[in-house]
Amino acid sequence: MANNDVVLRFSDVTFDYGHNKEILNEASFSIRTGSKAALMGQNGAGKSTLFKLITRELQPKEGGVFLTPKETTIGIARQVIPQDQMNLTVRDYFASVFSKKNDASGVVPNVVRDLDKRIRNVLEAVNLNAPLERIIKSFSGGQQARLLLAYALIQNPDILLLDEPTNNLDQTGIEHLTGFLMMYEKTCMVISHDAEFLNAFTDGVVYLDVFTHKTEQYNGNYFDVMEEISARIERENLQNARMEAEIKKNKAQAEVFAHKGGKLRAVAKRMREAAEEAEESIVEVRREDKTIRNFEIPVQEFDPYFNGLIAKIDAIKVFAHHRPINKTIDLTIRKNTHVLISGPNGVGKSTFLHALSDRTAEGAMIPEDIKIGYYKQDFGNLDFEQKAFNCLADVTQKKDEHILRATAASFLLDGKVLDHPIKSLSEGQKGLLSFARLVLMKPGLLILDEPTNHINFRHLPIIAKALDSYQGGLLMVSHIPDFVSQIHIDQTVDLTLL
Repeated sequence: MANNDVVLRFSDVTFDYGHNKEILNEASFSIRTGSKAALMGQNGAGKSTLFKLITRELQPKEGGVFLTPKETTIGIARQVIPQDQMNLTVRDYFASVFSKKNDASGVVPNVVRDLDKRIRNVLEAVNLNAPLERIIKSFSGGQQARLLLAYALIQNPDILLLDEPTNNLDQTGIEHLTGFLMMYEKTCMVISHDAEFLNAFTDGVVYLDVFTHKTEQYNGNYFDVMEEISARIERENLQNARMEAEIKKNKAQAEVFAHKGGKLRAVAKRMREAAEEAEESIVEVRREDKTIRNFEIPVQEFDPYFNGLIAKIDAIKVFAHHRPINKTIDLTIRKNTHVLISGPNGVGKSTFLHALSDRTAEGAMIPEDIKIGYYKQDFGNLDFEQKAFNCLADVTQKKDEHILRATAASFLLDGKVLDHPIKSLSEGQKGLLSFARLVLMKPGLLILDEPTNHINFRHLPIIAKALDSYQGGLLMVSHIPDFVSQIHIDQTVDLTLL
């Protein structure tokens, strides 16, 4: 339960990444000790940047970020493990938490007493069995999500920051994390687009408005906040409607009295002044977050003699107790065949989809003329140094720039965003860019690994509708039951049952 002590305060904070990329404009809010707050906003609004301001990784252009007391410690579970840590062992990964920087010799490791015991304790807290000598990159996306949380917890911070912690987690992992946060006694801020997850444990919301670049603070859980925002928009619209009617009435009366002359001219003047006062009472109605437009992913145009076979899979490699095992299967994918690949974190789902995408999966046959569209959960199939525009242009062989830009705009990717390198986009924008790329690609086989990751929940019904109507072959991994329920699935392959 939160007390009355403010542990974190933003005071008129302004921050931007240059003239065309404003993030915060005089943003102010405060977080009380022991509270659990959700940080919400549209993809690309700047939520992860706000976290970087809290951790001092970035500094405000104006205003201040204050911790009380100044010695308050912060632990952050980021969205992804940095590439330069992927080749570390589990032990070395956690040891890096305690390393300290030395200007003369770089990073100096600290000797931590009982490190292995502390690692095992935090791994138990996140419900992960991980050998300490195993390499980080060998873990699944869901297992890496648990490692990220454990990395923050081993620091025993006063404020815990979680950036999209449910991404890649299976349902068991989400339930475990939810229960953990419900019992967590310290201060916590969470970025997530999973409304049900947030609603289970948060007691307040800080909303980052993508239009005004200001923050709005609300008490209550997510659904309470959405009701309050809807009621506010309705009130503002009603107030403006009343003011506009009054303005119209006063201006009409002023026009009539002005032409009558004499003392009525003074009445006309008062009518005009009343209209001006009413105009000043017009408020700027809070704008709803933008939502992507309805779209479809066109299927590849097949040769007239195409026999209908898109993929044939006779075997799948699965993992049990961290060891690979080849399992036989009989799976044939034709046009309009939708397959869900299920199983817990670490069983090999992402490994299988990645191997399929580059045609290296043993026991799988995909004809050479089948065009494969791949949505990778960490966007590792994109060139992060490349501009977003060129990423899309490569798919279309630079044909018809108008169609390219119109497609991008339908995914809320305007010219400014397209002109930036992919590495500067938010994770949510990378996801939307990936969908725009699939639309322009027109694949025959669609491979989707956690396509809800980082995506604003407002967009998910539209994405589900597009996938439901896709006419090619589709293989998908998703741990979000509500999302999957909106897509027609012809067959579910549970890797744990093979």
